[in-house]
Amino acid sequence: MTSMRLTGPESSIRCWGFDAVHRVALLQMTSGIDPAANAQSIVAAIGAAAMGGAEMLFTPEMAGLIDRDRARATPRIVPEVENPVLAAVREAAAGAGIWVAIGSIPVLREDGKWANRALVIDSNGEIAARYDKIHMFDVDLDTGESWRESAAYTAGEAVVTVETPIGRLGLAICYDLRFPALFEALGRARCDVIAIPAAFTRPTGAAHWHIMQRARAIEASAYVVSAAQVGQHQDGRETYGHSLVVDPWGDVVIDMGGEEAGLAFAELDPARIRAVREQLPSLSNKRPINA
Repeated sequence: MTSMRLTGPESSIRCWGFDAVHRVALLQMTSGIDPAANAQSIVAAIGAAAMGGAEMLFTPEMAGLIDRDRARATPRIVPEVENPVLAAVREAAAGAGIWVAIGSIPVLREDGKWANRALVIDSNGEIAARYDKIHMFDVDLDTGESWRESAAYTAGEAVVTVETPIGRLGLAICYDLRFPALFEALGRARCDVIAIPAAFTRPTGAAHWHIMQRARAIEASAYVVSAAQVGQHQDGRETYGHSLVVDPWGDVVIDMGGEEAGLAFAELDPARIRAVREQLPSLSNKRPINA
């Protein structure tokens, strides 16, 4: 397995054969309060990822809008069909012939409530899957930071997987990382890859990000691909970065660090998944626990 920073055009050959090694791209972002500017960054990354030979691009949580000022954000949180970031990504994905896992965007649901929604876009620009974040980030940190995601967003209820060119992809978002039951369900679904896009705070990231990402990969015997927000944002928050790819044994394939936004590539090897599951068949050995 290899990883690299984008330095120039490479082969854009794609293969649906699940035995082939799959090349993916991760976009580490410092998203702001302007959806148009965020969309421009994602669209540029889609083109660069396709030129670099990636079959799929992964973006962070809240890739289309980060704004803790809810009064200012409200006019920009619109129904999915009206979302300009989603429209731009769908058009760019179709034009480049690449799949895109949008880590999440805020959307206005039909019932008038907000959802923190991940979307998977196929190479024709069609929506292949949707996942609404299940676990809301409601915490008070020792630093004085207080977050109440549930004050604005409604939690999702469904576990979501989708077949993609890189295998069966399971979807999670940020704070979901801390809840093993979701990843047990994704493991039972025999996901080859699990996306955990995030906008982790620096204190919680420094304490728990790497160890929990590695644990989730080990538990599911699957690759974990976690594109993250990084740096100082326009709304005043600061995020941890360190976009990761972790292999099924828990080894870190790539770590983009905690300083800069950018694009990176990694290779996912289905043979590695099979080898780990044969050597340590924890998914097959799992038994129900009666509390």
